This record gives sequence, structure tokens and C-alpha cells, in this order.
Amino acid sequence: MCTDMSKKAVVLLSGGLDSATSAAAAADKGFELSALTFDYGQRHSVEILAAKKIAAFLGIRNHIIINIPSEIFKTALVGGSQAQIPKNRVITPDEIPDTYVPARNIIFLSYALAYAESIGAETIFIGANALDYSGYPDCRPEFFEAFAAMAAKGTKAGIEGHPPRIETPLISMTKAAIISLGSALGLDYSLTHSCYDPDESGAACGTCDSCMLRKKGFAEAMIPDPTRYIKE
Repeated sequence: MCTDMSKKAVVLLSGGLDSATSAAAAADKGFELSALTFDYGQRHSVEILAAKKIAAFLGIRNHIIINIPSEIFKTALVGGSQAQIPKNRVITPDEIPDTYVPARNIIFLSYALAYAESIGAETIFIGANALDYSGYPDCRPEFFEAFAAMAAKGTKAGIEGHPPRIETPLISMTKAAIISLGSALGLDYSLTHSCYDPDESGAACGTCDSCMLRKKGFAEAMIPDPTRYIKE
């Protein structure tokens, strides 16, 4: 593992499998990490606790929780919504599900960009994936390319020729490959939470998009799934 801690990076840490792996990969590259986690009224708010556990596990001492009013989002993923979390559906990138949160990654990356420029971080890591994913438009490579171009034009660091880079280390990986990478890095996936519709104890439903992709990933990676699922 690289030990040059002169490099700073901001990681977006949701508490999920992908963001945890992205953070672990950034730590392995020797970055001094600061993490941002967002509380936007999501049904699966247990992921915020998971993010705290992952930050502690990775030794990230600077971890900020940012509150965003849930009223600005119309999505099945926000608590209080009348829309149901889709279950047992055929996942295809051609259909954007009701769990899509409008402009979520634009908002999250904007915070990360402001923070990175403020603390002199050269890189922003986000665990987005465009292969085994639910079809969200803000998880595609072209979105991140466009955001990076905007950052280069709209920040002091960009005008001076050194805008923070947007790193998406998992963008073209299968869920199995992501899990294999994290396992090789020593990441404890029992600390992560993926389910969109957990019960009151935090047990995963097993049938939402996120649960199904997680199950598929562990099965294909031939690594035991440490997730606690609701007993049927």
C-alpha cells in the first residue's frame, strides 16, 4: 500500500458497497481522505450509520454529514413518499426506476467540489458504476466527463489549470469485480448497507434493485455475502 499522505482526496461515502470500495481503493493509493455523507431523508437512513462505521474502519478522521431537505426530491427513495420501492423487477439500463433521485450526483459532487477546492484536495472519488446498476443517468461516464468539464470552467482551481479530478474507479466494473477488489483490499463488507427498503432493525429486504445486484455480485465473486436479510 502506498504511504505518501501528501495527496488529499474527498470521497463520497454513502455507506453502500460501491462507495466503500471506492474509498478503500483511494486509501490504498495513499490519499489522505476526507469523506462526505448526505442525509436527504432517504428511507434507508441506516446507510448513514454504515458510512460512519466504514470511515472509522478506513481511518478517515474527517467525516462530514451534510443534511439536505428531503422536500426538494420527488422519489420513492425518500421517506414519506407514497411511491413504492420497486421489487423483483428486471433491471435494465433502458428504464429509469422510481428510486432515481433527481440530480443527486450533481448535488453531491457540487458539495465535494467546493470542499475539495477549499482544502486543497486534488481528487474526488465517487463509487459510481455503469455496468451492474439500476440505470440512473448520473452514473454514466459521459455525466462525469461533463461535470469535470464544468469544474474546470467554474472554479478558481480550474481557471488556474488544476481543477480537482473526478475519479470513478468502479465505473466499468461488474459488481462481482468490485466485491473482489474490496475483499483484496481487506474491506469488511458486513459494515456496508445497500438495501433501499430495510426493516426497522436494518435487515435488507433482498428484493429491491440494490439487494438483487448485491446478491448477484457476491454469488458471481464466489465470496460469502455477509448481509443480514429479512427472513422470509
